[in-house]
Parts: sequence; C-alpha cells; structure tokens
Amino acid sequence: MSEGGLLAVNVMHFARVLRAAGMPIGPAAIVDALRALAVIDLTRREDFRACLRAVLVRRREDLGLFEEAFRLFFRDPLGMDQILSLLLPQAAVPPEEQGAEVSRRVADALRPGWQKPADAPPPEKVEIEAALAFSDREALRSKDFAAMSAEELREAREAIAWMRLALDPVPTRRSRAAARGRVDLRATLRAALRAGGHDIPLRFRRPREETPRLVVLCDISGSMSRYTEMLLRFSHVLVNDRARVSCFLFGTRLSNVTRALRHRDVDVALRACGTQVTDWSGGTRIGASLEEFNRRWSRRVLGQGAVVLLISDGLDRDAADGLGAAAERLHKSCRRLIWLNPLLSFEGFQPRALGVKAILPHVDDFRPVHNLRSLAQLAEALGGRPRA
Repeated sequence: MSEGGLLAVNVMHFARVLRAAGMPIGPAAIVDALRALAVIDLTRREDFRACLRAVLVRRREDLGLFEEAFRLFFRDPLGMDQILSLLLPQAAVPPEEQGAEVSRRVADALRPGWQKPADAPPPEKVEIEAALAFSDREALRSKDFAAMSAEELREAREAIAWMRLALDPVPTRRSRAAARGRVDLRATLRAALRAGGHDIPLRFRRPREETPRLVVLCDISGSMSRYTEMLLRFSHVLVNDRARVSCFLFGTRLSNVTRALRHRDVDVALRACGTQVTDWSGGTRIGASLEEFNRRWSRRVLGQGAVVLLISDGLDRDAADGLGAAAERLHKSCRRLIWLNPLLSFEGFQPRALGVKAILPHVDDFRPVHNLRSLAQLAEALGGRPRA
C-alpha cells in the first residue's frame, strides 16, 4: 500500500474511534480531512493535529475528547522523522498509560483493538443468571455521567428521553364552580331567582389549581462541561413535556434558549443551542447572570408560584461579588428555589467556595445532579415519580 493510501486508512480508523467515543463524524468529514491533509506539511506533528482538529471537531465540548484520542491513537515515542511510518493503527492502548488519565469513552472506543498478552491466563468463566439482569440497569442509574462510557451515555440519553417531571398543582387567585367550598353569593341568587324564590339552592366555588411554572437556570461553564449535555437533554424533556417552562443557560452571560429547545428532535435542539450560545465551557459569572435574570426576565416567567431549578456547581469567577443579593431576590420572587449541584456526589463535600456560601442560605432544597438516580429523585421530590 502506498504512503497516501496508508494515511487515508489510518485517518479513517481514527475517525471511527472518535465516532465510537460519541463525536458526530460522518463520511463527508473524513473526505474533508484527507483533502486538508493534502495541502499541509505532514512532517510537522502540530500541523497534522491542528488540521484534523479543525475539520473533525464541530463542538467545543469535544475538544478534550479529540486531544486525548489523538494522543493515544498517534503515539510518537521515537520522534517525527518518519511520520507516515508512525501512522499505523495503534489502537492497542496498554492498561497502564503514562501521562494523563485515559477517558472512559476513549478507552471503550479503542478497546476493540487491544491485544491480549501472550502469557495472559485464560479468562475465568462466569455464569450469569437471568434474575440478575436488572443489576446492569441499577448500576447505570447510579453511575456518574462523567464516568460513563459511550455505550452507557447512549443508554442514559434514552432513559432521560422517557423521563417526565410531575409538579404538584398550586392554588391560584381564580376560582371555579365546585360541589363544596366557599358559598358563591351571585350564583346562589341567580339560582334562587330561576326557582321563583321558593327554594334557595346553594352554589359553591373553590380556588382553581394549576401546575406552576418551571424555570431552569443551567450553568454551562468549563467546570460543568462533563454534565452539560445530559442536563440539557433533561431540560429538553421538560420544555417539550409541558407548557410554561423556560430554560436559560449562563456562563459569562445569560441566554434564553427556550425557543431553541422547543424542537421535538433533541439533536436539532442542542445544535440550535450551540449556535445561539457563545460562552460554552468558559468562565462563570453566576452573580451577574442571576442579576440579569432578575432584572430582565423575573417578572415575565416567575409568576403564579414558579419553581426554579438552579443547576450549577457554585464556582464563581467574580468571587461571589453580588451573588448573595441576586440569589436572595431570586428566592423571594419564586415559590421554590431548588439548587442542583453535581459536587454533592463527592464524599466529604463542604461549602467552602465563596459562591456556594453565598447561594446556600437562599435555597429551599439542595440536591445532587450527577446521575440518572438523582434526576429520578428530583422528579419524586417535586410531586411525582417519573413515568414512561
């Protein structure tokens, strides 16, 4: 095989590894990558990596995944004197990889090419009963989103798509006719006049109950990048399952993505969010974002006993400047403020960060949000079990 043909084969294998790890890469992207490589100097490793990254990476959150997969697939222990000879399929990642920690998604994508050592003992036979089939599902519910493999992430996406959030209805100022309740004097007098005054049938009214509004404020900063996709999918389910749901994303600025998430196709909705929002995986200005929400949006979306889900780790770039006052006003403007923090999944968590200390006194509920079980428990706490 010629050097050009060897290069094409290995780029194709590398693209398959990225696709298996969860990156959206199609045949057209592979063709574009080969065309781009034809016009650069292949003896320079940085140019080779930058070219593939520019063509194959479409989303900001996939940059880390690409860098790790490139490092493992194109390992270069001998230098770049003969780059084409080093472009062999090197998917046999050793168990103990020197350097940075190997991502679970990348490891699973490379696993089909692992070579078994010649002196390895034969695998022990394990008999699995059908009665234990539920254990895998239970393990998936308890696994952290950041530690899931590509296959587990796919199953988690399917599980989130079937989740529903049932909110307890709340009484409103409006009333409706009922068999019992407060006496409706007007309706009673009208009924008595229709009866000719011989009888006075009592009519009653009681407060009308409605499902409260739901507002989601989701942090998309760099510290939350491992959980952003799953939380956005959960927000997409909420927006499309019921009326009067609003979703806002914030990093260094606040963005209203409710209309983008209204699309029934979750992938199309997430792409629309990616186009609309420009501060993905950057810094976090929680105080400024909440202040902007209170000033521009609170009167529009926080009426009629709204419930607010604040999804953030509480790590503020501005050292919690003004965060306490903004959180207090948000708490007073809504019926219930629930803070969902993925850091609660770690044992020994203590509210030492300034942002956490500023927000914590003003929330009604403080819950973890790092796996499927935590999302299901959130649904139960708000008034009902998730139903399929």
